[in-house]
Amino acid sequence: MSLKDLLDNNARWAAQKDAEDPDYFRMLSEQQSPEYLWIGCSDSRVPANEIVDLHPGELFVHRNVANLVVASDLNMLSVLQYAVEILRVRHVIVCGHYGCGGVRAALRRVELGLIDNWLEPLRGLCDQHAEDLAAHDGEAARADRLCEINVVRQATNVAQTPIVQGAWRRGQRVSVHGWIYGLGDGRLRDLGCTLNRPEDLHLAARLTHG
Repeated sequence: MSLKDLLDNNARWAAQKDAEDPDYFRMLSEQQSPEYLWIGCSDSRVPANEIVDLHPGELFVHRNVANLVVASDLNMLSVLQYAVEILRVRHVIVCGHYGCGGVRAALRRVELGLIDNWLEPLRGLCDQHAEDLAAHDGEAARADRLCEINVVRQATNVAQTPIVQGAWRRGQRVSVHGWIYGLGDGRLRDLGCTLNRPEDLHLAARLTHG
């Protein structure tokens, strides 16, 4: 497929949308009022809006390799701050997926170049949860378990940011959730990690050591 094919696809899509609803693009251009911020993986097989069946404007999205939430990542923090303080989202969803290439690379300790620096937090999780991972039979099972551990850790990282902590202190209702997506069946799974207040932060430790 060429770049021209992509432009042609876009033209057909826009024409179809306009035919279905002549006000669609006008309304979309005037505002966005999402209730959800999605922090997910860059993997092309996990299209955020599509897998939760939401229209453009209904889901604010940030994606990076292995859905990491790193305190020094100004891109992610800017998205989170805008979503929580300006858009006033009610839910922040950290969504990983089974079969994540970044997670597998960290588990295998393979060298990929510059991205190795980005994946360092995952290598740390491998060390911290070595006993848990070893209890799972086979690399695929260990990688899936690390995907789950990673989601819970990143959801915790979101909840620990000054942005979310500040929102809670102000009495703003915002919840952080940890979900995971199955490439093989297209289903989302709630990992039971929902953080609504500072007191909920102990939940993550229990989930990753269960």
